[in-house]
Amino acid sequence: MFLLREIGVSILIFMITHLVIRLVLKEKEQRKLPPGPKGWPIVGALPLMGSMPHVTLSEMAKKYGPVMYLKMGTNNMAVASTPSAARAFLKTLDLNFSNRPPNAGATHLAYDAQDMVFADYGSRWKLLRKLSNLHMLGGKALEEWSQVREIEMGHMLRAMYDCSGGGDGNNDNDGNKKKGTRHEPIVVAEMLTYAMANMIGQVILSRRVFETKGSESNEFKDMVVQLMTVAGYFNIGDFIPFLARFDLQGIERGMKTLHNKFDVLLTTMIHEHVASAHKRKGKPDFLDVLMAHHTNESHELSLTNIKALLLNLFTAGTDTSSSIIEWALAEMLINPKIMKKVHEEMDKVIGKDRRLKESDIENLPYLQAICKETYRKHPSTPLNLPRISSQACQVNGYYIPKNTRLSVNIWAIGRDPNVWENPLEFNPERFMGANKTIDPRGNDFELIPFGAGRRICAGTRMGIVLVQYILGTLVHSFDWKLPNGVVELNMEETFGLALQKKIPLSALITPRLPPTAYNVINS
Repeated sequence: MFLLREIGVSILIFMITHLVIRLVLKEKEQRKLPPGPKGWPIVGALPLMGSMPHVTLSEMAKKYGPVMYLKMGTNNMAVASTPSAARAFLKTLDLNFSNRPPNAGATHLAYDAQDMVFADYGSRWKLLRKLSNLHMLGGKALEEWSQVREIEMGHMLRAMYDCSGGGDGNNDNDGNKKKGTRHEPIVVAEMLTYAMANMIGQVILSRRVFETKGSESNEFKDMVVQLMTVAGYFNIGDFIPFLARFDLQGIERGMKTLHNKFDVLLTTMIHEHVASAHKRKGKPDFLDVLMAHHTNESHELSLTNIKALLLNLFTAGTDTSSSIIEWALAEMLINPKIMKKVHEEMDKVIGKDRRLKESDIENLPYLQAICKETYRKHPSTPLNLPRISSQACQVNGYYIPKNTRLSVNIWAIGRDPNVWENPLEFNPERFMGANKTIDPRGNDFELIPFGAGRRICAGTRMGIVLVQYILGTLVHSFDWKLPNGVVELNMEETFGLALQKKIPLSALITPRLPPTAYNVINS
C-alpha cells in the first residue's frame, strides 16, 4: 500500500513537473524574439550602424530575415525590411505603433514634440492634422492653391531661363540663343528649395518668403538640409539615456543652435503676419486659421504649437520633394533614353508652344512612372520616422516587447530583388505594365515612400503633386546635360531624415519652348 502511494505521488509530481515545463516552454516559445545581431555590452548594435544605417540594416536583413530585433543601448528596436513585414506593423498593428519614441530631435528641434511629426497620437495631434488637411495639404485645399504653384513655377522658370542664356536679350527673333551668350550651370537643389519655400509661404503667410534668390535663401536651404540631416542621426543619448547629458557626438549642441536660428525666423514671420492682419480681412491664410485657434477662448493651440507646425511644413515640405526631383533629374541625365522618351510623350500631349499644366499630368503616364521609380530607388525618407509599441505584440510569430522602437527600412523594400526585378536599375517601364496600379499613397507596401497607416506623412498628397508638376515642368521646359568636363555623375547618398545627393546636382539647361512660355504669370 505504501509502495503504491509512493508511486502515485511520484507520478503526480512527474505530471505536474512535465506540465510546468510545457507551460514554460510554450511561454518561452511565445516570447521568442526576432533574430538579429548580438551587438556589444551596454551599447548593443549601435556601433554596427555606421554612417549609412539604411544600407547596414538592409545587409543585416539578408542574414536575419524580414523582421529583425536589435538591442540599441538600453532600448529594443524592431526592423521591418519587406512589404509583408511593413504591412504587419503599419497596418495590422497600426494603433499599437501610433506614437513616436522620445528623442533629441523631437526635444531640441521640434519644440519638445509640440509639432505634428513627433507629437503623441492624441487630441492635439489630431487637431494639427485636421487643420493642415483642411486648409493646406488635403485634396480640396491643394486645388485651391494651384494658381500659387503656377505663379511660383513661372518665377523659377524665368530665373532658369536667364541662367541658360535665354534672357537679357540673348535670343534672336526665333527664340534661339545668340552665339557667345552666357550659359551657367544651375544648382538644382538651391533652385527647388527657393521655389518651394515661396509656394508654401504664399499659402501660409500670403507672401513669398524670398523675393530674390540670394544669400538669404541659400542660408535657408542650408538650415533645412542641416535639420533633416541631424534629425536622422543615431544619437547615442537617445539609446543610452545616462550618456545623454554628455552629448558625446555633439549632436544636441548643433540641434540647439539650429533650433534658435529657426525660432528667430519663425517668430519674426508670426509677428510680421499679425501686424499685417488688416490687409487680409475676409481672405484668411493658413497662419490666420492657426492663430484663430490660439486666440479663441479655449486656446486650443499655443504659439509653440504653431511655430512647431510651421517648422514641419517649411522643412519637410521643401526638402523631401526637392530631393526626389533632384534624384529623378540625375537618373535621367545618366539615362538619356529615358529623358528622350518622356520628352516625346510630353511633346505629343502638350506640344512645345506652352508650359505644362497640372491638368496635363493625368495624360502623362511615363512621367508618372518616372516619379514612382524615383520613389522606389531613392525614397526621400530611407528609414521611416521611428514609432514605438504601446503594448507587447506578436509579429510573424515573434514576440515584440512593449516600448520597442520600430524602424521600417523603406530603402531596402525598394531594392528587394524578391519584389523588384533588377532593383538597382532605374527603369520607369516597370510601372507601365503589371505594376501600373501600384500607388505611393500608403496602401501598396511595395512602395511606401511616405510611410503608411495613421502616422503616414501628412504631406503625402502635396508631395506627389509638387514632384509630378515641378519635375514635369522642368523636363518639358528644358533640355538637360551635364556641365562641361563632367563625364560621370556622382550618385552617392548622404543619410538623414531625407536622402540627399552627396554632391548636389549641377546641370546645363537649354530652353525647349518659345520665350513667352518662361514669363511669370500674374495672379
